[in-house]
Amino acid sequence: MKDLLVQMNDLAHQYREQGVLCLPPVLRNDLVARYFEILLSGYAAQPPPVPKPAGKRGKLAQTEAKNLLDALLHRAHQVLAFLDDLRIPFTYNQAERDLRMAKVQQKISGTFRSDDGATAFCRIRSYLSTLHKQARPLLEALVAVFSGHPFPIALSLG
Repeated sequence: MKDLLVQMNDLAHQYREQGVLCLPPVLRNDLVARYFEILLSGYAAQPPPVPKPAGKRGKLAQTEAKNLLDALLHRAHQVLAFLDDLRIPFTYNQAERDLRMAKVQQKISGTFRSDDGATAFCRIRSYLSTLHKQARPLLEALVAVFSGHPFPIALSLG
């Protein structure tokens, strides 16, 4: 499964670089079929469930592998969404990176001193993060802000 997901991500990058918004339907359907074939073989390889001892209540414990298979099956539309819309990233690493600095700031100082301070910190980080994603010079952007002429931030709607 890991190899297939890496291959899907590589193909998505290749098509994204060509300016395409989604994979060709034949390729996408082949990849999705392989995804579900791997899930089926994973379910087939699972050991049979161990019966509950007498007097025990609750759900049967499952292996971590079975839990992962269930998540990949029940959330397949979310896992594979990046194949249908290449604007969707394969991972959420960028979103996590964007939030990390606020958490580091809280960890270092214990908290923000006020709501206004937290809001200012988030606005500055958001502005710089957006400019960084747009490959704009950050030092020049800060100079422009303090001189009263901040760089405009263009929204990318697709």
